[in-house]
Amino acid sequence: MKVMADVDFSLLDVPRNDPISDPEAYLRAAIAWHFGPATGSRYWLRTAARLPFDPLTSIRTFADLRLFPNFVNELREVPVEDLIPQGCSGLPHVFESGGTTGAPKRTSQLPDWTEQVIRWQIEDFTAGGFETGRGLLFVMPSGPHGVGYFSREVSRRLGAVFFPVDLDPRWVKKLAARNATSEIAHYVDHVIEQAVYVLQTQDVGNLHTSPPLLEAMARDDAVVDLINEKVRFILLSGAHVDVDTLDLLRSIFPRASITMAFGSTMVLSQASTRLRDDSFVFDPRSPYVVMWVVDPTTGDPVPYGSRGQVVMNHLSKGMFIPNNLERDSAIRLSGPPGHVGDSLSEVKPVATFEGEPVIEGVY
Repeated sequence: MKVMADVDFSLLDVPRNDPISDPEAYLRAAIAWHFGPATGSRYWLRTAARLPFDPLTSIRTFADLRLFPNFVNELREVPVEDLIPQGCSGLPHVFESGGTTGAPKRTSQLPDWTEQVIRWQIEDFTAGGFETGRGLLFVMPSGPHGVGYFSREVSRRLGAVFFPVDLDPRWVKKLAARNATSEIAHYVDHVIEQAVYVLQTQDVGNLHTSPPLLEAMARDDAVVDLINEKVRFILLSGAHVDVDTLDLLRSIFPRASITMAFGSTMVLSQASTRLRDDSFVFDPRSPYVVMWVVDPTTGDPVPYGSRGQVVMNHLSKGMFIPNNLERDSAIRLSGPPGHVGDSLSEVKPVATFEGEPVIEGVY
């Protein structure tokens, strides 16, 4: 492979506060880094040898990332050490996907990148109305899932005591797959019971949970009263919620600011959230994360305002995941000025993915 000339690897350094002014220069640096013999990871150098094109000469625009096959399923088995670029240092954080579509996929996130994501999330939490200095009740997955790590650290930096209630979304999906409705209900009751213990005894001003769990809480008047008494900020993530249900939740919890986050383990971050006509719009963190909304049959972009399936690309110094057709569909919107790729709204799962039904469960 030919090494690309005229690249500035400093563009890849994070954390940074200023936006990338030249996304195409960033792309060139990312490709040169991940496919350079001295800097690339063992995984990508090995994978490049079986591609029908040379990434160093063929990838010139973000649209060219479509040349890559979707390799994301290989992240279920590839050794984490093989994912770390040779030019990077530091012990990685390893996070796993929820396992919605099979065995979990793993990403390697180096300390510089996790610091960048923490800073973005501090901005997002603050803009959404987070009650600084009051506790955060966290009713979400922890363990191998990145959401627990990042929420704990963001809570600490915002001066809020972190109260976690553990959640195993993979077990709930197994129950749903065999239609064990009563077992799911018992498990949800078990989770909410633990959340109630915290609400009854601690100074909690913030709640981070998934839409299905908040809907379950909303069906219990005593829990609703507790939340309305104490909580002023509710962050929903991990599963999807339609506009009508969101409006209903706002009416049930009128004293709380309710916002949403949309992200994926496969993009190692979450999008920035903004409100437009009472609907949430998600702006991926380009040029680090670029998303397209496409017709899954042709791969072509759908018209703006139309629904299509989401394709995700992640390009950072520590990780490269191109052209990943995800299990989500969304309405395609144009992004803010200078934004690369599409923005999304009304995100929801597709019915089937890779020939299997998509089971969302509680997360």
